[in-house]
Amino acid sequence: MLKELNFDQFISEIHAVFDNLPDYRLPSPNRQYSIKDAALGAFSMFFSQSPSFLSYQQAMQQAQGHNNAQSLFGVENIPSDNQIRNLLDPVAPEHIYPLFSGVFEALESHGYLESYRFWENYFLIPIDGTEYFRSSKIHCDNCSVTHHKNGKITYSHKALTPVLVTPNNSKVLSLEPEFVTPQDGAVKQDCELNAAKRWIERNEQLANKRVIILGDDLFSREPFCNLLLSKGFHFVLVCKPDSHKTLYEWVDSFEKSNDLNNFSTRNWNGRFHEHWHYRYTNQLPIKNGEDVLEVNWVELTITNTKTKEIMYKNAFVTDFFLDLTSVATIVQAGRSRWKVENENNNILKTKGYHLEHSYGHGKQFLSSTMVTLNLLAFLAHTFLEFVDYKYQKIRMTLAARKRFFHDFTTLTKYLFFNSWEHLMGFMFEQLKIPITG
Repeated sequence: MLKELNFDQFISEIHAVFDNLPDYRLPSPNRQYSIKDAALGAFSMFFSQSPSFLSYQQAMQQAQGHNNAQSLFGVENIPSDNQIRNLLDPVAPEHIYPLFSGVFEALESHGYLESYRFWENYFLIPIDGTEYFRSSKIHCDNCSVTHHKNGKITYSHKALTPVLVTPNNSKVLSLEPEFVTPQDGAVKQDCELNAAKRWIERNEQLANKRVIILGDDLFSREPFCNLLLSKGFHFVLVCKPDSHKTLYEWVDSFEKSNDLNNFSTRNWNGRFHEHWHYRYTNQLPIKNGEDVLEVNWVELTITNTKTKEIMYKNAFVTDFFLDLTSVATIVQAGRSRWKVENENNNILKTKGYHLEHSYGHGKQFLSSTMVTLNLLAFLAHTFLEFVDYKYQKIRMTLAARKRFFHDFTTLTKYLFFNSWEHLMGFMFEQLKIPITG
């Protein structure tokens, strides 16, 4: 866990983990680049959101005798893009995972995550899969394979990207990913649900922090719900009629006998009034059979009171008992699952991190390891938004995310900064940001 909450300590923790990355090369006196330099180089590229960052620093080193890759990130010898790909291909992403839990623990222990505590002091963690690579030609042993009816074959990579969220904050905290990839000894192809099970197994210690797992209809299956409960997690998961026919037969029977609880509220959204109608009941079987798991069910329908248009309709199952005091809160938690897509995956794909860009596919782990380093860079910026006053003010002043990264790349291309504090201080002064509180 980080001893101090600042950028230098963050980089120091990265070095401690990268020092132990496996090197499968045969011993040679002619080695110029270390696995650590390759990982640091890739991280710095993602952090700067500039594919040319390392080439700029190589040019600066030749011209000035020093460079920002070394002073800011500790890269001793700057490898080329091809060298990074070759060196990182055999390195599994699991070796990088401790950095994610370390940041979480550090921020929590220093009180930065108190505002993320939800109802009854729970944390909310949505899980969702996102595809970041697809090709009809390029593939590796870790690809998922889809055989189409027309005879074509596509190869893809998908990752599960859990995050810590809270309903009224757009900032999410990245947790370690889990990749959908062929498993040793498995007959069937891997899937999101199995990846989620592995993530829960590996991160069961999080249950001690009071965690509610959120997810779409894919995850509201008895085996996964039982796994969550056995590990001490709670859940609020989307539940659709097509995939839960037995449960909805019970809902329909309760509706016909007027035993289904319901109530409505009228809410102003800033433009017009909405009618929010809740239906809920407890202790329904999640599937057909004997001795099956019983869950509690709630549905929300939002209607425009003027046009009568249905603006939102969804239902969730949960292990929490539902009554008038908890229903709205449980639904609010369930709806927060969208943050993993809107405020994590979409940002990674459209706001400069270029998650779907192929930085190298490789033959082993390169694709997933590069994604993990990209997620780590995103986490680094979130960390700085929590702990670095000057960084916070600079980001607020520049407003647009794109402008900050443009300025960062331009400054580090032409000017040398001997530390992160030097760079932040320079930007702070040039932007004439007033020092307050």
